[in-house]
Amino acid sequence: MSFAFGMTWEILWALILGFALSGAVQAVISKREMTRLLPDDSPRSLSIACGLGAASSSCSYAAVALARSIFRKGADFTAAMAFEFASTNLVIELGIILALLIGWQFTLAEFVGGPLMVVFLALLFKAFLTPRLLEMARHQADKGLRGLMEGHAEMDMSVTEGALLARISSPKGFTATSHYFVMDWAAIYKDIFGGLLIAGALAAWVPSRFWQSFFLVHHPLLAKLWGPLIGPLVAIISFVCSIGNVPLAAVLWNGGISFGGVIAFIFADLIVLPILNIYRKYYGARVSLFLLGTFYATMVAAGLVVEVVFDALGLIPSGPRHAKVVEASVQLNYTTVLNVLFLALAAVLVVRFLRTGGLGMLRMMDAPMERAAATGGGPYSCPMHPEVVSDVSGRCPKCGMALRPTRQQPEP
Repeated sequence: MSFAFGMTWEILWALILGFALSGAVQAVISKREMTRLLPDDSPRSLSIACGLGAASSSCSYAAVALARSIFRKGADFTAAMAFEFASTNLVIELGIILALLIGWQFTLAEFVGGPLMVVFLALLFKAFLTPRLLEMARHQADKGLRGLMEGHAEMDMSVTEGALLARISSPKGFTATSHYFVMDWAAIYKDIFGGLLIAGALAAWVPSRFWQSFFLVHHPLLAKLWGPLIGPLVAIISFVCSIGNVPLAAVLWNGGISFGGVIAFIFADLIVLPILNIYRKYYGARVSLFLLGTFYATMVAAGLVVEVVFDALGLIPSGPRHAKVVEASVQLNYTTVLNVLFLALAAVLVVRFLRTGGLGMLRMMDAPMERAAATGGGPYSCPMHPEVVSDVSGRCPKCGMALRPTRQQPEP
């Protein structure tokens, strides 16, 4: 527990900054245009998918839910999966935490390896994704089976009119930023603190000689190959995804895993066991196994390429490994000052969130939005803003939530 608190205190200001920046970006990027912008697996669509993903929530569950949603609405399957990769591996907050805990080289590797994964994935899908598999995925996706964080994934409060700075600083932009900020925290706090607790336990209880043996530290060439192969497998059984796996990555780096192994481990947040089960619900058992195989291959390949390229350029940290895995310690230093300042910013955003109907939206964050709207019958109203009533289904102009029938029929 002491290790977990110490690491939390070390990265708290960076987490708040990352989520605030992410919230501001999401406040001006509309999710409604994603389906139109991702019609195929062309380089242009995949590039747009990377950009949209980098601007979205870093929650792995929300990314998986939103990818299915845009696929059901007509987006290309490969582009939807590329969006998934980018939304968890190219986001601002992940880069900040990597730089703070392990080093700036890992942040650079994240932004190099992320696009590489998308390229590798597109090539694998082009070679092995058959029309039969794609049809199976679409048929299963259209069943609308429930996963996690679907309401959060569908929420769209973006402000799309006016200049960029004017949109962010407007009252609607401020409200949207506050809602995305709190929703993102609510979506992944379990992963963050779960990862911190597990990292603390591993740092305290697992001896360094075990890690050195497990990661083949005394066989440098084999270690470079073994790290990217074993990193994703460790991630699969850790149950921790999104930013929560960065503290674990710091422990593994100190233990001796290769540079590419750390990168492959971080990228593997989309194949942890709970998410594999969601793939099974969303796309069926055969397609979920296909995703596991192709995702694992892309993560390993990206880790190996990053290892080779960064080694050739002399960018892999050498000497003793000192990733920050710290015990509880609160001192009057720059970390404490930054934490106080950013906690004040967080308080401002939370107050705005509470004053603009945020709690009601938070309660509905994990509910699928389309099911209620599909039960038929009008009039339709917003669950958060009852004054918004329409004779046709659509979205609330105030919060972006799907309008639901005023009188809902019971689910079958």
